[in-house]
Amino acid sequence: MKVLVVGGGSGGHITPAVAVVRNIIEKRPRTKIEFWTDRKYYKNVVKITTEIGVHWGEEDKLGSKKNPYIQVRKVMAGKFHRYSGLTLSNYFSDGAKTLRDVTFGNLFGFFGFIGGILGAFRRLFRKKNRPDVIFLKGGFVGLPVGIVARWFRIPYVIHESDAVAGLANRILMKHAKVVAMGSPFDDGIKGRENWIWVGIPVAEEFKKINTTEKKQLKRSAGFDPERPLVMITGGSQGAQHINEAVREILPEMLKFSSVGLVAGRKHYEEMVDLKKYEEWDKAKLQSNFRLWNFSPVMHELLGAADVVVSRAGATTIAELAILSKAVILVPYEKLPGDHQSRNAERLERDGAAVVVPDSKMVEDPKLLFEAVKTLVKDDKKREELSQKLHDESKNDAAERLADILVEIGVGNS
Repeated sequence: MKVLVVGGGSGGHITPAVAVVRNIIEKRPRTKIEFWTDRKYYKNVVKITTEIGVHWGEEDKLGSKKNPYIQVRKVMAGKFHRYSGLTLSNYFSDGAKTLRDVTFGNLFGFFGFIGGILGAFRRLFRKKNRPDVIFLKGGFVGLPVGIVARWFRIPYVIHESDAVAGLANRILMKHAKVVAMGSPFDDGIKGRENWIWVGIPVAEEFKKINTTEKKQLKRSAGFDPERPLVMITGGSQGAQHINEAVREILPEMLKFSSVGLVAGRKHYEEMVDLKKYEEWDKAKLQSNFRLWNFSPVMHELLGAADVVVSRAGATTIAELAILSKAVILVPYEKLPGDHQSRNAERLERDGAAVVVPDSKMVEDPKLLFEAVKTLVKDDKKREELSQKLHDESKNDAAERLADILVEIGVGNS
């Protein structure tokens, strides 16, 4: 059996896809898997999937008796930049940045999309190269592949993590063999036989953390295990608005908690001045603050936290739910469909998270400070939030998706 997995454009599409690959290999070790991703995430995918098996093929030139059945390949695709609430006047008031990122970005995105169609057609044209089933983990990277798959009548399964489906998935849903949902159904979805709520696959490293383990993880990160820890992250690339708010409120936060800030690869250099709060002596942290650009052990950093401040991406929420954390979500409202706000609002309504909208935080960073202080000081509230968020988790999402793909693939092989 041969399975094609397509994911990229953001880390939130890579992590779930890799988790599904891991489960497929565990169930059927000799399954031949190709993982297509964009140039930006290619090296990351190769590094992560090396833990599962050795790669093979034209780009890696590697092979092994251990497991020569995983190949990672670059795929061309074009992203169409869309922001919620963007009006015609923004193209002029925001100046060259908006013009470059949106107008010219979409022009390049169109040519990337056409290139992705041609590239997928070239790879799948010969029947012997076609997979038995394709798994499309959302995002613009999968759109050209899904369109070509329909031409060649290759069955595909798509997974939608967010409460609001992205453009690529909305286009592909009609002809999908199965639409797997990360969030509970709304009334417009109920009754569709091929739509299944499976949850969001996460890496196996994410597990519920007890009090003893949390103290050990704090100690490993250099923090005082007896002091409350607030971990703040905007994802692998970072979130500029969250970083700037932290700069404003950090001195006051350090009076009652330890603070860890993952500033992100994109914005780390802008935040280096905060290193003045990070004091070391003989490789031992002497202060209550640490700054990272990113960490390969995010599950440990987040696991150590008493309170987590984060964007409201669906994959991040799923990881925090399994870790059972008290979370303050800062949704970025300008993303397509305002999907982060929808993700966050549902959890706030269920009493599973505290929400501080990005726009309000930018106007008044003290709103974030007050939310953090309230949770740090209120043990009962933290426990209630963490338990309700954990109740949202579905630990078997990766396994269920692997079962779906194997069943379709075996039937089509």
